[in-house]
Amino acid sequence: MRAWQIDTLSTPARLTDLPTPAPAQGQVLLRIHACALNFADLLMAEGRYQSKPPLPFTPGLELAGEVIALGPDTPGPASGTRVACYAGHGGLAEYGVFPAARLIPVPGAMPYDHASAFLIAYGTSHLALWHKARLQPGETLLVTGAAGGVGLTAVEVGKRMGARVIATARGADKLAVAREAGADHLIDSDAPDLKDQLKALGGVDVTYDTVGGAGFDAALRATRPDGRLLCIGFAGGEVPKPAANILLVKNISIIGFWWGAYFDFAPHLVRQSLSTLMGWYETGGLRPHISHHLPMEALPEGLALLQDRKATGKVVIAIR
Repeated sequence: MRAWQIDTLSTPARLTDLPTPAPAQGQVLLRIHACALNFADLLMAEGRYQSKPPLPFTPGLELAGEVIALGPDTPGPASGTRVACYAGHGGLAEYGVFPAARLIPVPGAMPYDHASAFLIAYGTSHLALWHKARLQPGETLLVTGAAGGVGLTAVEVGKRMGARVIATARGADKLAVAREAGADHLIDSDAPDLKDQLKALGGVDVTYDTVGGAGFDAALRATRPDGRLLCIGFAGGEVPKPAANILLVKNISIIGFWWGAYFDFAPHLVRQSLSTLMGWYETGGLRPHISHHLPMEALPEGLALLQDRKATGKVVIAIR
């Protein structure tokens, strides 16, 4: 089978031929049809992500495909079942073996590209806003990096939950994408007066921050009493150092959130959240925004789109 492989950290992945793996107990063999790229793929290739698979490894955190075989004594979906999977790695190959517990059956009307681009982005946004931030109807939600793979879904999910959504992104084209997803107010993230603009809109109850840096500080200072700030990622490269005195006097909570860890300590919450999201998809309430569909050979181009922040929504690699 063809597969992309990283042999050493900080060197480009190479497309190679590997033996098709066989599933062990607790695993399922999938024929992979599509793999969505994430900023975490870039970090993992450099050894800077929370999860560090042993070398060599095949990148690709999330994928969609069909069940081919179950491992010995492994209960699971029947051969031919269409599934999505948060794999952690291994998605950029024609076949892969993955834990049966990670498989999520997908609706019959959901194409493989949508299925591959669904779990991490929508799962992160919904579980963060519903379970951690307890976003309430009528509250004001600020989403930074609102045209990115995860930020754009936070705009959609926040609107679905009844919030007023303020979106920040860089440039008119990206802000237009956020508006199409349902954002009520748009602010260029490079605006020098971001804090003042947020305050002029009445302040913020919940911030969903994917970028870090100066935008996080502006959001903190525009947060209303008893507000919540979700730390989702640091795509801007600068980890915030919040002023604890502001947290104290305004009763503000800063909440760290890493969706992937919930598979280990609270998988029931992940499944409950994804069940809700799949229901919203089936009723037409959600549609993944995929700015680039690329063939398997074009992985370097796809990663460059993420690195240079030229993609909106998701980039999907078609495996077959």
